Amino acid sequence: MQMLMPEPQIFVERTLALIKPDVVDKEEEIEDLILRSGFLIVQKRKLQLSPEQCSNFYADQYGKVFFPNLTAYMSSGPLVAMVLARHCAVSYWKELLGPSNSIKARRTHPHSLRAIYGTDDLRNALHGSVSIFSAEREIRFMFPEVILEPIPSGQRARDYLNLYVKPTLLAGLTALCKEKPADPMIWLADWLIEHNPNKPRVQHQITEEEHQ
Repeated sequence: MQMLMPEPQIFVERTLALIKPDVVDKEEEIEDLILRSGFLIVQKRKLQLSPEQCSNFYADQYGKVFFPNLTAYMSSGPLVAMVLARHCAVSYWKELLGPSNSIKARRTHPHSLRAIYGTDDLRNALHGSVSIFSAEREIRFMFPEVILEPIPSGQRARDYLNLYVKPTLLAGLTALCKEKPADPMIWLADWLIEHNPNKPRVQHQITEEEHQ
């Protein structure tokens, strides 16, 4: 009896990342670490939230003893919000962040981002969504204009590959053969980033959100 193999599918997950106010000056350095860890920065913006907006964002923490300090800290200056994408983005980003308490992170996960950039339990430098459900809610909060479309599969996935991925990859491999660089893998990676037909929209200016 012939066994039918399942059709290949594309699985891409999104998660929200925040660079918190006290480490915004390390933005470029942190983004470089994110990209080198296999994530794509799909969306990015720099903004400053009011205490009320921070309260809404952290609504699930309401009533906890640290809640007033948390909202004061998160509204104390501009922050950078990013939508990150890759396979199993939520779990990989949580792993890269390390424990929420930066002091503990330095003991147990010394190479994690919170161990490197965080100060203590409150000022832990970076935020990450704890689940796919939380990621969807938080992305909509920080990027209300974004439409979270379902992940393509089957014929839609093949159409996407044929329309966007294969032509770009073919052009990149052709350019690679002509250039003959010393490190072809790095050269091709840089070329694909530069010639990505779906480059993310990046907003550099700081925008003051309206108080609700």
